[in-house]
This record gives sequence, structure tokens and C-alpha cells, in this order.
Amino acid sequence: MTELSPIIQLGNPLLRRKAARVENIQDQQIQKLINDLMTTVNKSNGVGIAAPQIAESLRLFIVASRPNPRYPDAPEMQAIAMINPEIIGHSTEIVKDWEGCLSVPGIRGLVPRYQRVEVEYADSSGRQQKQELTNFVARIFQHEYDHLDGLVFLDRVESTEELMTEEEYQKQIVKSSEASTNSSR
Repeated sequence: MTELSPIIQLGNPLLRRKAARVENIQDQQIQKLINDLMTTVNKSNGVGIAAPQIAESLRLFIVASRPNPRYPDAPEMQAIAMINPEIIGHSTEIVKDWEGCLSVPGIRGLVPRYQRVEVEYADSSGRQQKQELTNFVARIFQHEYDHLDGLVFLDRVESTEELMTEEEYQKQIVKSSEASTNSSR
């Protein structure tokens, strides 16, 4: 049975640990972990979650972009488990955009990320995959990949002036985005 796992918060030393490689993807515990992560990201209105965020220090995360209250403009995609992922190439173009994190509740930050990344990973069946990700989905991948190396988005924010509370983000950024979308219809 899949469970909603407790998400550890900033300050927990497990968030700062470099995660270990997954050795046996077919192991029942790994398959259960993947299912638990899928359930947790879905029920938490996240667009991604890494195993270290639920206190499992393994190189595994879920990318699950879809519109939700935290990310109303997120593109829709099938949730994917990415195991032992690697970034094998990236664009030179770096874009700053707002990020939040289930392990850092209540805060958003402007984070510079590559616009495009080429990645390799094993899927939940153990098959090697290679993909090019762009824009928001590339941002999710990079954010979750950081978790595997003990980093959180706050480590990438260039200035404390580029931080805001979730409440202000919803008022200023989401509302202005909705207003401009409605006026262009």
C-alpha cells in the first residue's frame, strides 16, 4: 500500500547529506519508496519530490509537473520516477524563476537554472532513459537533483532580496500572472 510520507524540513541534517546510489531498482522496498513518493508529491501539491525529503538518502526523485495551487501555470505531464539521474549536458542560457520547496515551506526564491538539460536516469523498471528537458520541467529536474547532493534552492538564490513569503508570492506573482492571462483572452 502506498503511503503519504512525512516530509522533512530545512534544518534536518538528512537534507544536507549526499544521497547513495540505488543498487537494486527491482527491490520491493525501492518500488514501495517510488509509490510512496508518487503519493506524497501528489497529495502535497508538489511538482517534484526527492527521496531525501522523506528521510530516504537515495538517488531517486519524482518529476510530476501539473497545474496545482502552488504552481497554477505548470505544464501537464505524466509523473516520472528518475533513479540515479545524471545531467549529461545543458544549455548556456540560464533563466531565473521562482521556486518553492516542500521541505522549505512558506518561502519562495528567484533561482537561476539552465533553460535546457540533457539527462540520463533509470526508470522504475530499471531501463536506462535519456531525455532533453526544457523550461519548467528542466527547472524541476535541477531542483530535485540538488536534493540528491544535499542542496536546497536557498543555496542557489543570489540575494536575500530575491526571497518572498508564499503568501506574498501568491498575491504578487500568481495574481498578476492570472490578470495578464485574463486580459489577453
